Amino acid sequence: MAASPETVTGHPALMRHEEERLQKLQSRIADTITNFAGSMTFVYVNIAWFTIWIVIGIEHYPFGLLTMIVSLEAIFLSTFVMISQNRADARRQVLADAQWQTVQTEEHQNEQIITLSNQILELTTAIHKMTNELSALTSGPPAA
Repeated sequence: MAASPETVTGHPALMRHEEERLQKLQSRIADTITNFAGSMTFVYVNIAWFTIWIVIGIEHYPFGLLTMIVSLEAIFLSTFVMISQNRADARRQVLADAQWQTVQTEEHQNEQIITLSNQILELTTAIHKMTNELSALTSGPPAA
């Protein structure tokens, strides 16, 4: 479900975002719970718990208390899934913002290159014109 801090690599904006996020205690707690709830260990713990609950006979069929506990577990797990989705959305937004900034920088650089290219074209045209005029002056009148 959630990536551990060790798996966040690559884009500097994502790394900064992750560092800021990990400064918050509630984010670290949510990461820990989400990482555990998204593991096979969680599945095995639940299987063992349900099996022990039923085999030992902590309560009799229809297992009202167990049903309530499992319902509460599902409610909390769905909340942590939403937290993970919000975290993923925040990461995507950080990347999108960084990419937008890159696009804006590149667009500005492209505009500068176009301006410089136009200036070079104007200078080259002026030099050719001056060279042609100078060439016409130095060649003199045509010989008769």
